[in-house]
Formats: sequence, C-alpha cells, structure tokens
Amino acid sequence: MVVPRQRPPRLIRPVREPATAPPPLDGVWAPTDVRLDRAEVLPLPPGARGPEDVLVDPDGRVVSGDEDGRLWWWPADAPAGTPPRLLAETGGRPLGIELDPTDGTLVVCDAYRGLLRVTPDGAIRELTGAAAPVHLADNSAVARDGTIYFTDSSDRWPLSHWKHDLLEHRPNGRVLAYHPGSGRTEVVAAGLYFPNGIALTPDESALMLVETSTHRLVRVGLPDGVVTVLADLPAYPDNVAAVGDGTYWIALPSPRLAVVEKLLPHPRLRQLVAMLPDVARPQPQRYGLVALVDGAGTVLRTLHGPTGAYPMVTGVRQHGDQLWLGSLTGTGIARVDLS
Repeated sequence: MVVPRQRPPRLIRPVREPATAPPPLDGVWAPTDVRLDRAEVLPLPPGARGPEDVLVDPDGRVVSGDEDGRLWWWPADAPAGTPPRLLAETGGRPLGIELDPTDGTLVVCDAYRGLLRVTPDGAIRELTGAAAPVHLADNSAVARDGTIYFTDSSDRWPLSHWKHDLLEHRPNGRVLAYHPGSGRTEVVAAGLYFPNGIALTPDESALMLVETSTHRLVRVGLPDGVVTVLADLPAYPDNVAAVGDGTYWIALPSPRLAVVEKLLPHPRLRQLVAMLPDVARPQPQRYGLVALVDGAGTVLRTLHGPTGAYPMVTGVRQHGDQLWLGSLTGTGIARVDLS
C-alpha cells in the first residue's frame, strides 16, 4: 500500500521579515568535540535512505524508518555494518518514533498518514489519519497517561516541499494532543514556525519544542499552551529527545545559512527562489551537530562532525553511554560512544 501524497500549493506566500545573521559556532558551540565524524554506521538495505529518527525499544532493538515507508530494526549491540530487519511498512513516510509507556508500543509520526501505533510484531493501527486537523505529523512525545503530544509542522506544505515552508516563513505549524481514550485530537498551541522536535519535561508540565525556520528553542506550557522562547540557536533544529533527567538532546541538521537569512526582507525574491529547481536553491551545509541542553535552554554539551561524515543529523537518542543518530538524507543510522 502506498498512501497518496498531498498536492502542494502552487506558490509560496512569503511575508517581509527583518534580516537576521547566523552567529558563529564559538564558545560552547565551538567544535572542540568532533566525534560525530567517527560515528559507526549501521546501514539500511541497498537503495534505501532517510532514517529520519531513531529509537531504542524495550527489547533492545534500534528502530528507524526510510523514505519508502518502511520501519527497520537492528540489535542495539550490533557491530557497525550490520544490516537491519524489516519491522513494518506504513505506505507513507515515517518521521518521529516514540515509545508509549502505557503499553510498550511505538508511536510513529507519518508525514502522509498522521499518527500510527506500531506493535512489537509490526502490526499498524492508524490513530489520527492525515485528514484535518493533521497535515504534516513530524515528532511526538507520549505522556504517562498515554496522551500523545505531536507537532503538525505545516498546514500548507507536505514533507516533499518542506523547504517551501521555510522560505514562506509563516507560522503555519501547531502542537496537537491526541487523547487515546476518546480518540479526540485538540490544538495545544498554534502560530508556530515549522515546529519540529518535541519532548515532555519530567513533571509533564510543559513541552520542550524547536521551531526549524526561526531556529528557536521554546517551552510550551501545559495545558495553557503559552509559548516562552528559551534560546536562539546557531543551527536549524530538528528532533528533540529527552534524556530523562531534565536534559534534552537536539539534532541540528545544518548550521544556519547567511544567504537564506538575507532573503527575509525580500518576499518577491523568496518566491522566485522557491520556483527554482531544488539543486539551484540554497542547500543545507554538510555538517554534523547535536547539542545537549537543560530545561532553561542552557547548552551543556555539543558534539560536532565538521567533515559531514554522517550528514544532516535529524534524529538523536541517548541509550546508556551511546548516542544514536538518524538522518533525513543518510543511508543508515549511526552510533557514537559518549564515554
């Protein structure tokens, strides 16, 4: 089964914004720890690519997806180069993967199917569907009572045209909550700029959230949905994963691009750029980067891969003294020793 892809709008609707400038990678962001360039890679099968997120399940399996709608798993102790085994096929495009603490199943954000529940044996059940109010389910966090908070990154652009949403630079995204008891989906916070990675605080009183297009780390209060900006990041953020001790890993696929930020005051020019072939538009920088932050947004640690040996890190997950990485464009997941 292949799920039909949404048809994107014909033109972006950019708004004029003040130009910004990327800060340098110095201070706590300086590339003093470059271990991401030495990451061990566990490959997807030949021809597969795009393991956007990564999760270690209770059975010790490392789970990720690919752009063809398949979910794969590897043993967490597998040596580098080990091929995966097939877990399930969604027919869509799996992005964020989380564990439901109430029953041990996986909650998968599928860009074209909405929220999915996947059992350990690979059975799939659709929770929300891709119909309104869900358009681009991206990343989720599951509360102890089973409530699933997840990002709906854009109500205009499908995943295939995510760069158009960033060029448009409008607050097209939301945070939604799915309640499994009633099957109801409600809006927690709206007016967000491509909300992406999301994680619950230990006391579940708030969500840690990143906005990709405004490169911000924010805190979303629960249940009021009040958004507080915590940090302006020097790179575009993607998925966020809670460690469990009040700290969070953020995957940052690329340092910010000066040319993109200089385009912000020029809506018409951005509209023209959006009409160019993708290869002619500004491209993410090939640079590996993840950061560990606390609940106030203070950066505690950064890991770098300046050569881009493992490119476009979009997923990050700590399991013991290992850090697992996913990539929107890579051909496998990666593992890094933290000790």
